[in-house]
Amino acid sequence: MEARDPELRKELNATLNARRDLGEEYESALVDSFLEKVEQRVDGAVDRRVRRQMAEQQMVVARGARPPQLPVDASFGERFGFGIISIILAVPLTAIGVVNAGLKGLIVTWIGIVGVNAVHAARGWPWLGRERNREEKSDWTD
Repeated sequence: MEARDPELRKELNATLNARRDLGEEYESALVDSFLEKVEQRVDGAVDRRVRRQMAEQQMVVARGARPPQLPVDASFGERFGFGIISIILAVPLTAIGVVNAGLKGLIVTWIGIVGVNAVHAARGWPWLGRERNREEKSDWTD
């Protein structure tokens, strides 16, 4: 497997070595710590990407041109990223739910995860009247 982020690979190896040295009683704390580092990396990457896109749009607006419109499929990356983040966060949430409430906790946790993802996915559905890139035309214009 090729590592895209060597520092994250080092963090994972350090976490696995610490788990081996400390034992299973520290496993959840180590996993939480590693997931927090992954989340910080993802947040940093998203922040850099958003800042770059905002700067590009400001340059386009400053030149007097209209900002580019996103294609209809441009939200795929957002939906995909949201799904990945929710699956990453589902692991500790499931563990917390099962430890505290057993099977009921597991069911409630996954209903919540599926519900959040369904609402996020439904944001672009045209039959709900919330399509992002929809242009409404008035009957008064030609």
